[in-house]
Amino acid sequence: MRVLIVHHALSPRSSPDDRDVLHQAEFVRLGLLRLGHAVDTLSTDLNLQRFREDILRLAPDAVFHLVESLGRTDRLQYLSAGVLDALAVPYTGCPTQALFETNDKLLAKARLRAAGLPTPDWIDPARPEPFATAARSGQRYLIKSAWEHASAGIEEALRPVATPEQYRDLLAALERITTQTRRPWFAEAFIEGREFNLSILGGKDRPEVLPPAEIDFSAFPPGKPRIVGYKAKWEEDSFEYRATPRRFDFPASDRPLLTELERLAVACWDLFQLRGYARVDFRVDPAGRPFILEINANPCLSPDAGFMAAVAAAGYSPEDALAR
Repeated sequence: MRVLIVHHALSPRSSPDDRDVLHQAEFVRLGLLRLGHAVDTLSTDLNLQRFREDILRLAPDAVFHLVESLGRTDRLQYLSAGVLDALAVPYTGCPTQALFETNDKLLAKARLRAAGLPTPDWIDPARPEPFATAARSGQRYLIKSAWEHASAGIEEALRPVATPEQYRDLLAALERITTQTRRPWFAEAFIEGREFNLSILGGKDRPEVLPPAEIDFSAFPPGKPRIVGYKAKWEEDSFEYRATPRRFDFPASDRPLLTELERLAVACWDLFQLRGYARVDFRVDPAGRPFILEINANPCLSPDAGFMAAVAAAGYSPEDALAR
């Protein structure tokens, strides 16, 4: 089979999380070659007409879709998948609609809430809640980008909303950062407790939930928010990067919780009609109640990233996963 790996184009100004796609593309290319496929690679940008012409010229049997952003924003990553849909070219990973809906965090949270699936409370500055609603249970909030992923869109500071003044300060901060970046932001209630990532691999009939991973924050000093932010993911010399290992071993007492996380991950798969592979991120509060943070319909496939770590924990080789 002739497989074309497609990823977003890079520039000298590209950030480490954007440039990581080159590692993914090479990792996937070598795996596909070992599986016996003929492989080529193509980068694309917002020139969708040229992308369409390139696809028609190269005429691949299938596309391995690794586009994570276009025009320097994750908001437009679904457009390349839309072109492939229009050309009836099969491609790996989640379909266009799922990429769009899950990448819009406010839309995704609204759909989760409407489906009865647990997700942290949030404040949309375009539709702010009354103070009494925002302040319930003494919640603290994180300011997050409504569209950007890779933890690039998280302000790593917790903001309490215990008084009307603090709530006004939070809304003012949201307005300020939205004006500065010209991109939408929102505030999400911070769930104190544990953090889990569940990777999902598509199957012929039903998806397979790979072994759950938990982020180990035990090295964090008291008072430091237990958050997987940009440093924890991309700055290898930082304390946060070194102090957030993942683990796959759990005591028997965690089995009911893990079973519930697996159920919720599959519910997300079904709700958003995911395909191929995906990852669902959770927080679990001290009472053991899980909350869905995000559905990542286009997770990183680098060999040291969480998805491939879960593949290995399941006893699969990278080629086993790529062949699926």
